[in-house]
Amino acid sequence: MNKKILTMMVVFLSIGVGYVPVPGAYAVEKATPIINHSFASKEVRTGDLWKVYLKVSDPNGEMKNIYAIVTEPGIGQYPLTIIRVKNGERKELSGYIYLDTYSSDFPLDYVTLTLTVQVQDSSGTFSEPALFQLALNSRYSQEAPPQGVFQEEALGPIVVRLRTPGGDDGRSQP
Repeated sequence: MNKKILTMMVVFLSIGVGYVPVPGAYAVEKATPIINHSFASKEVRTGDLWKVYLKVSDPNGEMKNIYAIVTEPGIGQYPLTIIRVKNGERKELSGYIYLDTYSSDFPLDYVTLTLTVQVQDSSGTFSEPALFQLALNSRYSQEAPPQGVFQEEALGPIVVRLRTPGGDDGRSQP
């Protein structure tokens, strides 16, 4: 069949169904990073590392950063922590970010925190936020994550120095 006739038939049929293909008009949809699974113990003994487990994927393989913000009642929001995603983990990652709850300056018993985590890709798109609540007490023990879901790999620290209401203003580490 003649190439011109075939092209005209495709255009004619496309118009008939309300669809006209335009070369180069197909936009590639940008996928956002997705936090597929997350886990964090709601209670931790004062002085322990609080591990926040994440399993994240990005169909485009462009994950760039993990953003973590800690908020404490009576204190407010601590400075933002940005954890870089390693090159080999930009499509999928599994592991934990962690917060050191040790303080030599003052006791942290009965302190409560909220952590907000989002993952950013190289185009600046963010995942939906994941929220975690934490209560600190010297009598608590940290709950283990579900077996077989997360890798036991440290992704990076949440860099803040916790304080109590009325304590010093050393919110970020030097």
